[in-house]
Amino acid sequence: MGALLGLSRGIDCVNSFIGRNVSWLILVAVIVSAVNAVIRKVLNTSSNSWLELQWYLYGAAFLGAAAYTLKENEHIRIDIIYGMWSRRRQHWIDLMGHLLFLMPFVTLMIYFLYPWVMRSYRSGEVSTNSGGLILWPAKAMLLAGFVMLFFQGISEIIKKIAVMRGDIPDPNPFVSHHEAAALEGEAIVRGMEAGMQTGDQQGETRK
Repeated sequence: MGALLGLSRGIDCVNSFIGRNVSWLILVAVIVSAVNAVIRKVLNTSSNSWLELQWYLYGAAFLGAAAYTLKENEHIRIDIIYGMWSRRRQHWIDLMGHLLFLMPFVTLMIYFLYPWVMRSYRSGEVSTNSGGLILWPAKAMLLAGFVMLFFQGISEIIKKIAVMRGDIPDPNPFVSHHEAAALEGEAIVRGMEAGMQTGDQQGETRK
């Protein structure tokens, strides 16, 4: 398990570095979009290559951050039922979800995307829009995003098993609805006890 956890840490490190840095591509995309808008309004002209560059930048940011989002447990999930279970059952749900849904889907996407990207690269495929950009880099980004997500899925499976075995602490603790209600009840009781103690102290002071 130690070697597997080392692999998981390496995957997390790489995807975290990429995920944090691709966020700057959003700023670049906004600047490109603003420049395009100004040129179109002022000079009454436009360029398909610069318009497509906006899509490339946004796509690269989205795909580059997908694995990092999974690592940080910030992906979209429906907590209505999930939050009703104990944390151990949640671990089992996450593990089965990764094994039965995430990994097969990502593997299938990589299987179909690789030849699609290679055909585009070998043919030098270019956008059908006049003056558009070459297409294989955009398709390659799509493939790269799923490859990163594949490895992050492996990392999450390793960590999930390690947490369930008690080898590492839970990196993403989640409080269930029942636990949240219990904690809220405990907080209310502590607040009432503190208020009673304060009242008793004030009464003694008056005496």
